Amino acid sequence: CSLVLYAVNGLQARTFGVWTLLSSVIRCLCAIDIRNRTLYHITLFTFFLALAHFLSEVFIYHTAALTIGVMAPLMVASFSILGMLIGLQYLEVEALSQNKKKN
Repeated sequence: CSLVLYAVNGLQARTFGVWTLLSSVIRCLCAIDIRNRTLYHITLFTFFLALAHFLSEVFIYHTAALTIGVMAPLMVASFSILGMLIGLQYLEVEALSQNKKKN
């Protein structure tokens, strides 16, 4: 078993830090206003982006090993996508029922 370490420069570290901060702000805003469909979709997209990023680093670019440090965000993104897709169905049903009440 070999350990492969890849150097990360300051710019890469700051960019990843800003991405993490931005996605956490979006996710917190969605948690506050869960019925905002646009924000819900944007939040769901952030989890797809995170999943795609970590999967590509492991399987395409080979810059990350499949360790617990990479498995954790993969699991969080996967379960969050699943939960949000289930929640999206309830959000759509709620929107339809409110439209029926208006008519």
